[in-house]
Amino acid sequence: MREYDRLPSELRQWLTTAVLPWRPASVKRAFDRAFIRTRDAQRALEELDDLQARLIVKDVRRVWGPDHPMLADISSAEQHHHRTEYRRGRSA
Repeated sequence: MREYDRLPSELRQWLTTAVLPWRPASVKRAFDRAFIRTRDAQRALEELDDLQARLIVKDVRRVWGPDHPMLADISSAEQHHHRTEYRRGRSA
C-alpha cells in the first residue's frame, strides 16, 4: 500500500479507472518512460491508455483467439503489427 500512496495523484487517479490490475511500480515505470518521451503528464497518461489497450488486445488474442469480436474493431494492419511484435518477443 505504501507504493500506491507514493504515486503521484494523477497516477492514482488513472489507476481508479484502469482495466488491468497494474502494480504501482509497473504503472510508475511506464508513466516515467512516457513522460520522458512526451514531457507532458497528460500525454504520458494517454500513452498509458494506449499501452493498456495494446496489452488487452494481446491478452484477448492469446486467450480467446483472433476471431474474438473485440478484435473486429482493430484494422488488419494493426493486427499484423501486434502479431509481428509478439513473434519478436516484444510486448505490444
